[in-house]
Amino acid sequence: MQQLATLIPAFPLVSFLYIIFFGKGLGKGLVGWIASISVLLSFAASLAVFTTQLGHNAQPAVVHVFKWIHAGALHADISFLVDPLSTIYLLFVTGVGFLIHVYSIGYMHDDEGFNRFMAYLNLFVFFMLILVLGDTYLLTFVGWEGVGVCSFMLIGFWYKDMANNDAAKKAFIINRIGDLGLLMAMWLIFFYTGTLSYDQLFHHGASNSLSGNELTMACIFLFIGAMGKSAQIPLHTWLPDAMAGPTPVSALIHAATMVTAGIYLVARSSNLFESSETASQVVIFSGILTSLLGATIAMTQNDIKKVLAYSTVSQLGLMFVALGIGAYTIAVFHVITHAFFKALLFLGSGSVIHACSGEQDIRRMGGLRKVMPITHITFLIGTIAISGIPPLAGFFSKDQIIGFAFEHNMVLFVLTLVVSALTPFYMFRLYYLTFHGKFRGTHEQEHHLHESPRVMTMPLVVLSILSVVGGFIGFPHAIGESLHFHHWLDHFLGNTVIAAVSVLDAGAEAVLMVVATLIAVVSIWLAYRKFKIQESLPLEDDEMKPGIFKWVYEKYRIDELYEMIIRKPVDRLSAFFSRWFEPRITDGLVEGTGTFSKWSGHALRYLHSGQIAAYIAATILGLILLLLYII
Repeated sequence: MQQLATLIPAFPLVSFLYIIFFGKGLGKGLVGWIASISVLLSFAASLAVFTTQLGHNAQPAVVHVFKWIHAGALHADISFLVDPLSTIYLLFVTGVGFLIHVYSIGYMHDDEGFNRFMAYLNLFVFFMLILVLGDTYLLTFVGWEGVGVCSFMLIGFWYKDMANNDAAKKAFIINRIGDLGLLMAMWLIFFYTGTLSYDQLFHHGASNSLSGNELTMACIFLFIGAMGKSAQIPLHTWLPDAMAGPTPVSALIHAATMVTAGIYLVARSSNLFESSETASQVVIFSGILTSLLGATIAMTQNDIKKVLAYSTVSQLGLMFVALGIGAYTIAVFHVITHAFFKALLFLGSGSVIHACSGEQDIRRMGGLRKVMPITHITFLIGTIAISGIPPLAGFFSKDQIIGFAFEHNMVLFVLTLVVSALTPFYMFRLYYLTFHGKFRGTHEQEHHLHESPRVMTMPLVVLSILSVVGGFIGFPHAIGESLHFHHWLDHFLGNTVIAAVSVLDAGAEAVLMVVATLIAVVSIWLAYRKFKIQESLPLEDDEMKPGIFKWVYEKYRIDELYEMIIRKPVDRLSAFFSRWFEPRITDGLVEGTGTFSKWSGHALRYLHSGQIAAYIAATILGLILLLLYII
C-alpha cells in the first residue's frame, strides 16, 4: 500500500507533460478534466496511504524510488517519507487542489492560455507533493524551489500586464531571500550531523550532534526559509501583490499549499525547535507581530482579494505563534481548517469578480446576495468559519491556539484575542459591503450580474461543507475526552501538546472558549451596525486625510520603506558602477590590457630583425651578463 506514494506525485506530473506536448489539439473542456482527474487520482492514492498511518502503532515508512546523489559523505536518494504529517498534507493539498482545478475549468474557460494554465496548476501540485513527501531536506528543497518557480509563472500568468510581471518578480525575489536561509540551515545541519535525512536526524539521534549556538542558528535559518514561503514579517510584502494572478491561483497558493509550506518545514523540524528556546521565541515574536499587522491592514483594504490576502498573512502568523509555543499539532490543525475556509473565500471572491465583470473593489459592489444565492451562502459560511464561531471549523483550531497562548504568556494571550476580535470585524465588513445594500457598480455591470456556472459553484458547496464539519477532527479538551487528532500526530512531532492539555483543565478552557466566542460576536455586531444598518462605505482614496487610518491603509508604508532603504541605494550603487566604475575601471583594465599587449608586441618586434649577426651579438651579450652575475 505504501508503494502508492510513488504514484501520488506521478499523476499530476504525467498530466502536465501530456497537456504541454499533446494538449494543443484537445478541447479546453477535455484538458481541464484531464488536469483535474489527475489530481483526483492523487487524492485517492493519498487517502489509501493515509489509512496505513492511522492508529498509535503506525510506523513511518521510507519508500525508495531511485538513487540520486552519492558524493562523499552526502547520500541522498529520491525517497518518500510516509508518516502522519506528510499524509495529512497530502490529503488537503490534493483534495482542495482538485476542487480548485475543477473551479478553474469554469473560471478560466474563455482565457486563450487555458491549456497552459491547467498545466501550470498540475506542475505546481507535483512540486508541492515532492516538498511534502521528501525524506530529506534536500528533496524537500527541490519541491520548495519548484513551487517557487510555478508561483512565479502563475502569478504572472497574464504577462501582458506589466503590473502582473512586477508582482511575479517581487514574489520570486523575496522568496529567494527565504530560500537562502533554508540553504544555510541545510549546510549547518549537514556540516554538524553529516546527514540531511529526516529519519537519521530525528529517529536515529543524528540531530543530537547539534547543540548550543549551532542548533539555534540552524533553527533560525530554517525559520527564515519559512518566513519567505509563509509571508512573515519582514518577507510578507509579496503575498498581497500576488493577488494580481488569476483567482484560482490565489486559492491554491495562498490558502492550501505554498504559504503553508513554511508551517510544514517548522513542524517537520519540531525536534530541533523544541531544543532551542531562543529560536522558538523568535518564531513567537514574528508570528504575533505578523498576525496583528495583517489583521489591521485587512480592516482598511477595499480590494476583495487583498482583504483575503492580508487575512491569510494574519492567520499564518497565528499558526507560527502555535509553533513557537510548542503546539505543533495545533498549528497543523489550523492549517487544515484554514485550507477549507480560505480556499472557499478565495473561490467565492472569484465568483463575485466573475459576476462583476472583473471588478475587485468592494466599494463598487453590494446587493449580490439576491442574484448570487449559492455564492452568498457559501461565502457567509466561510466568513463565519474564519471568525471562530462554533461549531464551524475555525472555532476549534483558533480556540486551541488561544488556549495555549493563555498557558504560555498572558501578553501573548491578550494579543491573540485582539487578532481574534479583528478577524470577524474585517471579514463581516467584506461580507456586508459585497452582498448587502444596493449595487454600487455601473449599469453595465449590474446588467450582467449572474450566478456562476455549476462547475464553479459545486467546489464552493463542497468547501463550505468542509468548513462546517472540518473542525470535528480535533475537539477542544473541554468538549472531547481527548484530542484524538493531536495525540495521533503528536507521537511524530513535539510532546508539548499532551503536557499542555494536562495543565489547561476543561473548566478553564471552557471559559476561554466562551470569552473568545463573545468577543467574536461583539465584533460581528459592530460590523453589522456600521456596514449593514448604517450602510457606511469606505472612503475614496482622495478623501482620506493624513493620519493613522491612512497609514494603515497604505500598509504601514513598508513597501515604501524597502524602496527607500534597499531599492534606491541599490539603484544608486548600480548607477555609480554603470556610469563611472565600469567605463573607467573595468573597461579601462580590459582596454588597457589590450593596449599594453599591442604596444609590447610592437616594441619587441624589433628584436626579431632576421639578421644572424644581431642574434649572435645578443647571445654573446647575454653570456657576458650571466658570467658577471655568477662572479
